[in-house]
Amino acid sequence: MKKKTNDSIKSKYIFIFLMVICFALIFLTFTTDVASGPFKQVTQFIITPVQNGLNRVGTWISERGVYFRDSADIYEENQTLKEQVDQLTEENTQLLQNQEELNRLRELYDLDSQYEDYPKVGARIIAKSSGNWFNLFTIDKGTNDGIEIDHNVIADGGLVGIVTEVGPDWATVRAICDDYSNVSAMVSTTSDICVISGNLTLLDEGKLELSRLMDQEDEVSVGASVVTSHISDKYLPGILIGYISDLTEDSNQLTKSGYITPVVDFKHLQEVLVITQLKETGDSNLENDGSQGSQESETQESETESVEG
Repeated sequence: MKKKTNDSIKSKYIFIFLMVICFALIFLTFTTDVASGPFKQVTQFIITPVQNGLNRVGTWISERGVYFRDSADIYEENQTLKEQVDQLTEENTQLLQNQEELNRLRELYDLDSQYEDYPKVGARIIAKSSGNWFNLFTIDKGTNDGIEIDHNVIADGGLVGIVTEVGPDWATVRAICDDYSNVSAMVSTTSDICVISGNLTLLDEGKLELSRLMDQEDEVSVGASVVTSHISDKYLPGILIGYISDLTEDSNQLTKSGYITPVVDFKHLQEVLVITQLKETGDSNLENDGSQGSQESETQESETESVEG
């Protein structure tokens, strides 16, 4: 209790001392020229550093305020720019897709002009079998559009395959690259008959198999184009299939075998043209006036096209 009383007395003395100093300073202010003399030097020595420190603190706080305000503005601007970039990226992607589709449609238009003698219907692929290749796929057109079984299908400048099943608004197409597909073909420059067989394993190397080539005059060479044959039961004549990439003579020394590079990209098909005209087979047996060579070719065709389409 005594200690508390002593502390209280000391506080009073300190308060009185401070009051005396304040009154003394006030008195000096009114009686002394504060603009000059020792008092000025004392005040400058004491107050100026404090004032400079306060100015620095104020300046730092002001700069930090500007920094945070600018940071908020920059963040907001950055978010706006990100949204614009996302929008432009989406628009650019859509434009690229539209350009790619336009290019594909132009190719189909050129193909349509190339085979202008045949009536055609354009279709989109809506489903495919499992795997990397479009060897068996479904299109979005059917009997309502005049499509029938055995109608030929083209794209990418050449033969794709043949319609095997059809519904009112869909159809199934078996491509010539399928393992179960065989096409009677001929070399366009010499009209020599051959057979093109599908093989998905070979297709990984970009090839289709060529066999039974009747090149008696030895005129067929690598690079020659191969088209559908006029003796085929199902395929219309003259549709480009591909180009010979390799050719060797068979052991019987009567025929040749090898490979062709197909013109169709069976990995990236999207749109096709369906030729809405069936092959007329009634007169195909009379084209060579019943010659032995034609009969032999037809025998080969009947053997190889048992699984055609």
